[in-house]
Amino acid sequence: MTAALDFTLPPGLSAREPAEARGLARDAVRLLVSRGDLAPSHHLFSDLPDLLDAGDLIVVNNSATLPAAVRLDRLAVHFSTSRPDGTWLVELRRRTPKGTEPYAGGEPGEWLPMPGRATLRLIERETPRLWRASLNRDVQAYLRVHGVPIRYSYVERDWPIEAYQTVFATVPGSAEMPSAARPFTARLVTALVARGVGIAPITLHTGVASPEKDEPPYAERYEVPAATARLVNLALESGNRVVAAGTTVVRALETAADAPGHVSPAAGWTRHVVTPETGVRAVTGLITGLHEPRSSHLLMLTAIAGEATLARAYEEALSMEYLWHEFGDTHLILK
Repeated sequence: MTAALDFTLPPGLSAREPAEARGLARDAVRLLVSRGDLAPSHHLFSDLPDLLDAGDLIVVNNSATLPAAVRLDRLAVHFSTSRPDGTWLVELRRRTPKGTEPYAGGEPGEWLPMPGRATLRLIERETPRLWRASLNRDVQAYLRVHGVPIRYSYVERDWPIEAYQTVFATVPGSAEMPSAARPFTARLVTALVARGVGIAPITLHTGVASPEKDEPPYAERYEVPAATARLVNLALESGNRVVAAGTTVVRALETAADAPGHVSPAAGWTRHVVTPETGVRAVTGLITGLHEPRSSHLLMLTAIAGEATLARAYEEALSMEYLWHEFGDTHLILK
């Protein structure tokens, strides 16, 4: 597997609050545009309609974010992913004055007392940091009462769950916001449709993505509806772009791609990881945030943009002090 892009991210380039708290509209964050061998160009996200053509299709993730963190006295439990048998994957994290950090403790069979007189039973480790666990309550109903949005240390205070929802969020299930679509607004969607740009949904429920670990994504639940598959195929057959709004959308579409340039309806669990070696068969553009050094997401971006284009884009983003993470600036890659 090709090594992911490596660089040093200065702490000051982590977005510490939503754009609205900085006095900006959601669609007023910066947008870096990469087009092959051309020099990166700088825009606002609200410029997106002018950067796409009539007939292009944007595919968005309609998964809504859960208040997936439950705080105990010394620990926090991050509920990541539901399993078909009713268990959940959870991450245990130690609470600190500035947020949380990885917690290596826990034993199979251990019971953790939770707020509201609930109990969480650890069953077995699924990955080095994720446990398969069982809560003696309906998890989503429990989280609506006792949960808060997952927050990492670079975000300095709690924000309400509404700050972690996109305009497309209709199907609850993500532990963390599908953040590439956060800058979309109703006004911008209207402008895109007026331009002749289509918008179609998939669902992929994201799990926790702890920034301390450089590890590939694990299995996530997804659905590519028949109507979306038809629109993707029509755009590709017509020579138009299929622009994924986020790496979650790439993962879903590439899982459902059964031939170059063709997607079929699909649903279930995906372990597909897009890399330069696997390539992409359906996606010809990507709207995404700016990602951590060496992360698996950067392998996906390399598969779409190419190594030289991506390196040039990140050099530019660092030089121009773009903001990273879920509340930060954005990057449009066009093939």
